Amino acid sequence: MATGALPTLASEGGLARYLEEIRRFPMLTPDEEYMLAKRWREHGDREAAHKLVTSHLRLVAKIAMGYRGYGLPIAEVVSEGNVGLMQAVKRFEPDKGFRLATYAMWWIKAAIQEYILRSWSLVKMGTTASQKKLFFNLRKAKGRISAYDEGDLRPEQVKAIAKRLGVPEQDVIEMNRRLGGDTSLNAPLRQDGDGEWQDWLVDESENQEANLVAEEEGRNRLAALRQALGVLNERERRIFEARRLRDDPITLEDLSSEFGVSRERVRQIEVRAFEKVQEAVKQGLARIEAPKAGGQALSPA
Repeated sequence: MATGALPTLASEGGLARYLEEIRRFPMLTPDEEYMLAKRWREHGDREAAHKLVTSHLRLVAKIAMGYRGYGLPIAEVVSEGNVGLMQAVKRFEPDKGFRLATYAMWWIKAAIQEYILRSWSLVKMGTTASQKKLFFNLRKAKGRISAYDEGDLRPEQVKAIAKRLGVPEQDVIEMNRRLGGDTSLNAPLRQDGDGEWQDWLVDESENQEANLVAEEEGRNRLAALRQALGVLNERERRIFEARRLRDDPITLEDLSSEFGVSRERVRQIEVRAFEKVQEAVKQGLARIEAPKAGGQALSPA
């Protein structure tokens, strides 16, 4: 899709250099983003697509860092997030009225989460329903009992978590050790101690006016999503909500048992439901934004 190679992150050791490299790509103003998106969508301008992708690599890195606790190489997590970003750019419709970052976050997170589930399945961890429940809820459960220390849990903490989640205590111990790769924000990025994780988490928050616009966009998207769910039948809606809208998604295995179909069939229904909702959301946003289109549409410079 894009011209030119994207910066690559080969290993944990190259993270500082990678972050420094992607910070060199300029952020886009709303007008610049709109015009580039129009050039890509209407004329297939690959250079425009490349600029859209590179200007959002920092967003991918920031989201990817939130998934460090799953014990997977950050380079792979970032790479999968970049794939999600490129998919978002490919499908982005600038005339809908919202920013690419807002739209891309869904695709980036989905790509990363799918990679995590694939990877953990391959190493035979979290293959049972109870282990998957533990996988997605351990850190939350630790927070509820203030178990913030690194390393092994104390026996009473293991017992409390196992009881809360309904899983064997040994599973809690093993999963905690597997997820022990979470990195402190104060951990040095280089061996010489120059620079910390938090130094690279750039505050890209908008000004107050932009925040108000973003809040309105958020309300519009939520309203459009609620309406969009009406296009799904009962089974599709159950699977879509269980897999896409929950903080702790229900596993394909559990849903296949619930509906008496294969895991692959559940996955197919989920994908189809997502596509239907996505299209319905686009149509809903178009209807919501229509009254504003008269005087606020962006025009080519």
